[in-house]
Amino acid sequence: MAQDIRVGAIGYGLRGGLSVLAHRPEQGVRLVALADPSEQAQAKFHERVGEDVTLCSDYLDLLKLNLDAVFVTSPDWLHEEQASTLLEAGIGVYLEKPMAITVEGCDRILAAAMTGGGKLFVGHNMRHFAVVQKMKEWIDEGLIGEVKAGWCRHFVSYGGDAYFRDWHADRTKSTGLLLQKGAHDIDVLHWLCGGYSQSVSAMGALAVYGQIQDRQLPEEYVKVTFRGTWPPLSLDKLNPVVDVEDINMMLMTLDNGVLASYQQCHFTPDAWRNYTVIGTEGRIENFGDSPGNSRVRLWNKNHQKYAEQADEEFEIPVAEGGHGGADEKIVDEFLDFLRSGTTSVTSPIAARQSVAAGVAATQSVRSGGQLVQVQPIPTELAGYFK
Repeated sequence: MAQDIRVGAIGYGLRGGLSVLAHRPEQGVRLVALADPSEQAQAKFHERVGEDVTLCSDYLDLLKLNLDAVFVTSPDWLHEEQASTLLEAGIGVYLEKPMAITVEGCDRILAAAMTGGGKLFVGHNMRHFAVVQKMKEWIDEGLIGEVKAGWCRHFVSYGGDAYFRDWHADRTKSTGLLLQKGAHDIDVLHWLCGGYSQSVSAMGALAVYGQIQDRQLPEEYVKVTFRGTWPPLSLDKLNPVVDVEDINMMLMTLDNGVLASYQQCHFTPDAWRNYTVIGTEGRIENFGDSPGNSRVRLWNKNHQKYAEQADEEFEIPVAEGGHGGADEKIVDEFLDFLRSGTTSVTSPIAARQSVAAGVAATQSVRSGGQLVQVQPIPTELAGYFK
């Protein structure tokens, strides 16, 4: 690798700002190129980076620029082709989650990294959330004994604005929100519980947004926001195609025997994630998930009735940066990984397994809730990335 790390980016949309975090000329890391078909996105990127950069519409043009790494933050259905092409060329890739929208797509990406030698890093930034890391720390310290169950409830007040006004609402481009949105939480549950989903069953419905008939015209563009329209049925200008579920409930049996569940609702009045992990000697739970406004509580003494007061409590301190500083931390981790190949908190295998579980759960939802086996990772790929 050259002394200066030359970095490019594909896509400068909702998560495009991650690539800008890597632009550190004083540390020998330079963001030198963007591939994005939008002239507006190109102009914003050029203004933000503030240096000479190469701007192009076709990501294949990046292959001509002697890049060391590329941030792939394009829409999900493009990940498979773009990441595979870069990895086969030996270029390092920061791939925003979810890894792909199919299990086969994930395995193609893994195979491309194995054969081409490009370093693959998947952007599951929630492993860097302070509230998640505190729960992991307490679990690893044995404060709740051996983990037996994990639950997650995800309240998404902004779900209509963020996921039903663009391509996320179209299952051909996202598979479904159990995968696209749920990949984060499934990965966190896997991490906290120490295993991967082996079999799943799920139920879900397009309960609210399917009632709204106000849709965008084919040539119309509506800016996606994370505000949250209230009440949900007052949302207008939905994506022309809306065929993904807005409420889902998923049950998982992990390969280590742990039982887990994930519930996701896109029309709640509030927005946060609530994780509960139960072991043989206690229980932990988070209240709030953002720094400065959340805490993790531990119960590891016997209580014969509702115990409002936890046996131990940790308040998550205030932090600055994207997603409470998690975005900056994961970019730091990626750059360290590029330079030295150090083991990262995130994992391509884990990223693949969260997609595989989300795909299986979506299949279960759309087949009446039947039990579905999660497609195992090919042995050769598992061995390479382990």
